[in-house]
Amino acid sequence: MTAFVITVLLGCLSVMTVRGRQGNWPAGMPVARPRLVAVGGTYEGGLGRPSDAYVVQERLIAAARGVGGGEAAHAAAALTLGAVVAARPQYGEEGLDECAQAAHRAVRTAALRDPAVPDLVATLDLVVLERSESPRLRFAHVGDGEIWHCPRGAEPCRLTTPHVVGDGPPVRGVGLPPALNPELGTVTLRPGDRVAIVTAGAVKALGAARVKELLAGGASPAACLDRMYDEMAAMEPKSDATVIIAEFVTA
Repeated sequence: MTAFVITVLLGCLSVMTVRGRQGNWPAGMPVARPRLVAVGGTYEGGLGRPSDAYVVQERLIAAARGVGGGEAAHAAAALTLGAVVAARPQYGEEGLDECAQAAHRAVRTAALRDPAVPDLVATLDLVVLERSESPRLRFAHVGDGEIWHCPRGAEPCRLTTPHVVGDGPPVRGVGLPPALNPELGTVTLRPGDRVAIVTAGAVKALGAARVKELLAGGASPAACLDRMYDEMAAMEPKSDATVIIAEFVTA
């Protein structure tokens, strides 16, 4: 049953990531609509065991990394993002804490029900663009990934603190007992601002200082992502490395 659920989740996540929103906008809908226009991808590590998964929607972007490797790692990432999407935080006013808690419950429940995967743990980096006259970005963070705010014409600023000590595993994680304590926050956006989610594999491959340099380079999001991929290819990271770069637009 667990394997079936995970397969379905992975298929759904793939569709959401690639296709996004389809169809024509209803008659009378204003042309201008605040949204996040994103590019992203996962550089597959050399271990041959996928651990990262991500979702890109118009106002929601999230990435998860399964901890520990193997099928359990990818299962934890898929379950985490499946719960995030099901919570639909981009359509309501509920806090991102409850969204993260829903992911925590989903992963914990799966681990308790299946003795074959007792150690399901994942990281989570989630951003949601609010519907408001003064656009704001809400974010939730658990684990060793990073969320960056890149104001137009200004220096990038890391919004989150990695929950890790040295090279060890994350000290906070979705599914890690007993309770989840996500890092939460908001940031005001202006047109042209960008936000980036970078998983631990990319940070380890490039280094935190180089990640900041590349995000500040002034290139388009697609060109920045290509440059990161080129440099990661030279490093040949062992772990999956996921980068998502989104620009805030209003037209």
